[in-house]
Amino acid sequence: MNVNKHDGQQGQNGDGAQVSTGTTGDTAGLPEAAIPELVIISGMSGAGRSTAAKCLEDLGWFVVDNLPPALIPTMVELGARSQGNVARIAVVVDVRGRRFFDNLRESLSDLDTRGVTRRIVFLESSDDALVRRFESVRRPHPLQGDGRIVDGIAAERELLRELRGDADLVIDTSSLNVHELRAKMDAQFAGEEEPELRATVMSFGFKYGLPVDADLVVDMRFLPNPHWVPELRPYTGLNEEVAAYVFNQPGAKEFIDRYSELLQLIAAGYRREGKRYVTIAVGCTGGKHRSVATSEKLAARLASQGVETVVVHRDMGRE
Repeated sequence: MNVNKHDGQQGQNGDGAQVSTGTTGDTAGLPEAAIPELVIISGMSGAGRSTAAKCLEDLGWFVVDNLPPALIPTMVELGARSQGNVARIAVVVDVRGRRFFDNLRESLSDLDTRGVTRRIVFLESSDDALVRRFESVRRPHPLQGDGRIVDGIAAERELLRELRGDADLVIDTSSLNVHELRAKMDAQFAGEEEPELRATVMSFGFKYGLPVDADLVVDMRFLPNPHWVPELRPYTGLNEEVAAYVFNQPGAKEFIDRYSELLQLIAAGYRREGKRYVTIAVGCTGGKHRSVATSEKLAARLASQGVETVVVHRDMGRE
């Protein structure tokens, strides 16, 4: 998998206080600047939650693993009263909390009531990848009980279904190694200033399946395939001759212009809704020529519009 980054223009205490436990804490009366950033890391067991948390810890975040959801508001309050010593908090929440996990929805609602800005990062992975990972470490799935690993995975997916739908950022780690996952987290959180919107433009091959973390999907198979041009077949969409061939086809340039305009409209809506991340999946048959060239072109357009953009070529090199 190849990852590139397109840099666009980025937009613009009290001592001795008593702190309550549970969800009865209160950030009211504190200056807005004192309330820490909050990221909630969740997702499938075996999908890389620990790696994502470690990455944020290395970036200077205060990370709490397996915190009962009912204590998240209290954690935010402690950070708000730390006189700036805890400005960014990441909390790992998952099914290991068992019955405590049921309190997550109530805690999220509590945070919203208090005006706390929080983001949810959800780590996803395919069943096959998760089974391989559990078998490689010879550990049971936390929800499998007396059943099989796949039974535990199915139960966990159902339990996390609503949370996944609420996630601001979904990362599919099925084909990622540890270093690639860290690169994705770095791309999203390493910036000194928080941009208005961050985009991942991912090329992929339909024959390898749709990316499960895609917010928008683009199908470039309406253009002629360079695979059938012998002198272009060995190269990828990163090659200038391949890119020229793709964008000289009828409708190619018009598509880039009009879809870029559409993305501006969508991006404005995402900003209004508080969504900070978007994954645009651009597909062709094998994920080697048309999708790669188009992803690079769309990413450059987004960057020129002030959207910080990362390009990932998921299937390039698989043939």
